[in-house]
Amino acid sequence: MWLPQQLSLLPLLPLWLLIDISESQVLLSVPEEVTLQEWTSGNLTMTSSLALPRPLVVRLNVTYSSKSNSSEIIGLPQQVTLPIAATSVTFTVTARASGQVTVYLMCDAADGCGSEPRLRFMVVRSNAVALLSEVVGWVYFLAWSVSFYPQVWENWRRKSVVGLHFDFLALNLTGFFAYSVFNIGLFWVTPIKEEFLQRNPNGINPVKPNDVFFSLHGFLLCLLYVGQAAVYESGGQRVSWTARLLLLIGWSFAGVTLFLAVFRRLSWLDYLYFFSYIKLAVTLVKYLPQAFLNYRRKSTEGWSIGTVLLDLSGGLLSISQMILDSYNNDEWHLIFGDPTKFGLGLFSVVFDMLFLFQHYCLYRSAYRLIRCSEVE
Repeated sequence: MWLPQQLSLLPLLPLWLLIDISESQVLLSVPEEVTLQEWTSGNLTMTSSLALPRPLVVRLNVTYSSKSNSSEIIGLPQQVTLPIAATSVTFTVTARASGQVTVYLMCDAADGCGSEPRLRFMVVRSNAVALLSEVVGWVYFLAWSVSFYPQVWENWRRKSVVGLHFDFLALNLTGFFAYSVFNIGLFWVTPIKEEFLQRNPNGINPVKPNDVFFSLHGFLLCLLYVGQAAVYESGGQRVSWTARLLLLIGWSFAGVTLFLAVFRRLSWLDYLYFFSYIKLAVTLVKYLPQAFLNYRRKSTEGWSIGTVLLDLSGGLLSISQMILDSYNNDEWHLIFGDPTKFGLGLFSVVFDMLFLFQHYCLYRSAYRLIRCSEVE
């Protein structure tokens, strides 16, 4: 009776197990992303879902490198061999220069591999700078998140929203709604995430959990602003026709593109990106009505300077993190790689500086006079 040669390799292995192995697919797994500092080495472990009765040769196929030659960034073996009856193997990689490299683990179809996992290497100049960037990111996230509350307190303390422009409220509410749609879609909706990875096979999802929380938190606080405006003294304010026209254009654009996406004339991923552009456009114009209102009233009363200070801190730290990441990865295009994030930081800083100038320089005496009259 003839038996396959593989049976001689594992004489003690039950025949039914060998049959299961021959009919099953091998699933390989590795860490999705590995960060190393320049001129350091690290050990990585590749695991297999099955212990095969033969060696499994896995090739490391480089699909992306931020430099012309991936070997300038990291030293990798061309292939890794999983020994007989083993479910894991460890191999060594050496980081050489800052940059990014993406590889796929591939094996021959005859070996029955059912997956080709992706492994992304990030080589940084300094782990300390990477840690500092992480800390800065969380601090600016907290600063921007907390920045909503001083205005809520100011409105509640005065039982009035006089001095807070309704155009700002309407535009800000629309902006955070659009930003929430973008973040939720790219973070939670599986078909859209898959479309992003198909279009960007060497990239990573730009939306993180804190992005989703920040946008939803901001939208809810904007709703609270609107609720306060509805019940507190408003001085007869209304949303201007200019703001209404801008909102009409924005929502008409969203409606038309939704129609195109439903009838597959536009991908859902592109549709989501349009929402991020709406958020950026809103950021460009939302502060203008408030700055003009301060100028017309010659006062910043009703516009919380605490909100401005926290918003300024968040914007400066956001830009600082981009600079740190660009330096650490030796990729200065990262500063402009996320136009929404960069735009949020830049325009927040510009307008916050204007508001501080109005509050502490131009209309300082008027603000003090109003506060003194309140105390009396």
